[in-house]
Amino acid sequence: MSEAGNLGPKNPETEKAGAYRVLARKYRPSNFSELIGQEPMVRTLTNAFATGRIAQAWMLTGVRGVGKTTTARILARALNYKTATVDQPSVDLSVPGEHCQAIMEGRHVDVIEMDAASHTGIDDIRDIIDRVRYAPVSARYKVYIIDEVHMLSTQAFNGLLKTLEEPPPHVKFIFATTEIRKVPITVLSRCQRFDLRRIDAGALVAHLSSIAAKEGISVDDEALAMIARAAEGSARDSLSILDQAIAHGSGTVSAEAVRAMLGLADRARIIDLFEHVMKGDVAAALAEFRAQYDTGADPAAVLTDLAEFNHLVTRLRFVPAAADDASLSEDERRRGAEFASALSVRVLSRTWQMLLKGIPEVQSSNRPVSAGEMVLIRLAHAADLPTLDEALKSLEGAATVPNGAPRANGAPAGNGGGASAVAQARMPTSTGGAQTMRLVEAQPVPATFAPAPEPVVETPVVPVKSLADIVALADANRDMAFKVLVKRCVRPVRIEPGRIDVTLTDDAPKMLLNDLTAKLRAWTGRNWLVSLSKEEGGQTLAEMETTKRENAFSDARSDPTVAAILARFPGAKIIDVRIPDVPDVEETGANLPVEPAADDDEI
Repeated sequence: MSEAGNLGPKNPETEKAGAYRVLARKYRPSNFSELIGQEPMVRTLTNAFATGRIAQAWMLTGVRGVGKTTTARILARALNYKTATVDQPSVDLSVPGEHCQAIMEGRHVDVIEMDAASHTGIDDIRDIIDRVRYAPVSARYKVYIIDEVHMLSTQAFNGLLKTLEEPPPHVKFIFATTEIRKVPITVLSRCQRFDLRRIDAGALVAHLSSIAAKEGISVDDEALAMIARAAEGSARDSLSILDQAIAHGSGTVSAEAVRAMLGLADRARIIDLFEHVMKGDVAAALAEFRAQYDTGADPAAVLTDLAEFNHLVTRLRFVPAAADDASLSEDERRRGAEFASALSVRVLSRTWQMLLKGIPEVQSSNRPVSAGEMVLIRLAHAADLPTLDEALKSLEGAATVPNGAPRANGAPAGNGGGASAVAQARMPTSTGGAQTMRLVEAQPVPATFAPAPEPVVETPVVPVKSLADIVALADANRDMAFKVLVKRCVRPVRIEPGRIDVTLTDDAPKMLLNDLTAKLRAWTGRNWLVSLSKEEGGQTLAEMETTKRENAFSDARSDPTVAAILARFPGAKIIDVRIPDVPDVEETGANLPVEPAADDDEI
C-alpha cells in the first residue's frame, strides 16, 4: 500500500498532473504493519509502547535499503500519534493522526532530520544541544533523526554524550547507520539497538509481485527471482531494479529483459556450464562460457553465478527443504537436487574454494574473458583429481594388494600391459570412493617394477617470529625488491607458527599476500596461512626505522657535547647518527642511515 493511501485519499487529477514518483518512494511503508522482514523489531516496539517502557534513544543499523530511515519516521509518527480518540504513543497507526502526514513527508517542525554525512562537526551537535531545551511546537515529542550517524567526528560524539544520557523528557533521538562498528561504544550503550535484517528473497518476490499487480505490470516469476537475488536483501534496491526493468521492457518485465539489463547469465545455462565443468569437458565448458559472453554476460558475473549454484548444490545436500525457496527456478530445484545426490562434499568444497580465488582474478584482470577461461580450465582439470584422503587411501590399498591379486579396475597385478581399458563413470559411493563425474579411461598397469624412490632431502624449517625475520630471509635470498615491499607495505597484526595476519598500506601491490605466502613456503620449508586482517595493524618496519631515525637526531641534538660543537661552529648541521658496536642493523635498528636534518647545523 502506498504512503498516500494510508495518510489520506488520493486526488487522481493531482497525481495525474504531478511528476512521476519512483516505486521506492511511492510504496514506502508508512506504518509498522507494512514493514517486511522486521518482525522482531516490531514485536519489541509493540511491547514497549504497550507497557510504557519507551526508550530515550534508538540505534537502527543494517545494510542499505532495508528501511532504517523509513523506520525512524514511522517511529517518530508513533511517538507523536494523536487522533480524536487517541492521545498517546501507539504502534497501531491504521488511522492517520494529526501529525502523521507531515512526519512521513519529512516536513514536520518538531521532527528534525539531519544527515551526519554533511553535518559532521561539533558545531552541528552544539546547535542540537542548544535547541533541545525548548519544548516542541505542536507535537508530543521533539524527535531528532540523525542518519549515517557513524560519520560524526569524535568531538561531535563526545559533545552529544551528556545530552544523550539525560535528555529532557520531551526529546527523543533516533540514529541510523550502516557502519555500526564505527559508532563509539559510549554512544551505543545509551541507545536501544535494533538490527534491521536483510529481507528474505522469498519475501521480496512476494512484495514485488504485489506491487507489480497494483501497477498493472506483467512480470515473469523468473524475472522477479532475478531481481530479488540482485537486490541482496534490500527492498529499496529491488524496487529500483523493478522500476528500471519496467522502463526497459516498455511496461512488461520478462526474464530475458532483466537478464540483459543486469548483465546476468541464463540460470539454465549456468547449470549446463556447471555440468560440463564437473564432467571435466573443457571444450564444452569453454564453448558455453564464450556463448554466454557473446550474449552480454559479464565473465565475473558468470563465475559468481557458478559459485552460487555450487553453494546451492552443497546446501541441498544437507537441507533438501532449501529447494522450496521462491527465488529458485524449476531447473535449479530439479537439477540442483540431482547434483547434490551425485557429487561429494569434498568436490563441491574444492570447487567453491577455486571459484572464490578465481573470481577476484577475473575482476582485476585486463583480459577478463581469458582469465575466466583459465579458471574454468583449472576447475575442469581438477574434476578427475582425487582429494587428499582419496589419494592416501589408494596408496594404502596399492601397498596392501599382494602380487598377482586382481586390481580395482580388473587388471592383474602382473603383466597387464596388453589389456584394453574400459571407460568407467566414476561416481560417489557411500564409502567415500571416487568423488567426480569425470569419465576416465583406466590405464593398463605396466609390467615393469618402478625404481626405488630417491631419498627425500627435507628442507629445514626456518622459524619466523616477526617481520624482521621475513626481511632477513628476503635479504639472505637476495630478493631486495620483496624486502623493500615488506618493510614499506606490511603492518603486523599477529604472527604465529604457520600463520600470519597482517594489514597492508594503501600503496601495497594486489598480489603481495600471495607472493608472501609463496616465498615463505619456499624459504622456510613449511606451509603458511597469510590472511588480511580487519584489525588495525602495527607500524611498518619503514615507519619504525623513521621513528628511530628521528629519535636518534633528537638525542644527538640534546647531547651537551654535540650542542657545544653546534654552538662553536655556526652553520654546522647534523647529517648522520651512527651507534658503534651493534652486531645486526636489521634486528636492532641501530646504525640506521639518516637523512639530512631540516635545520642548518651540520656535523
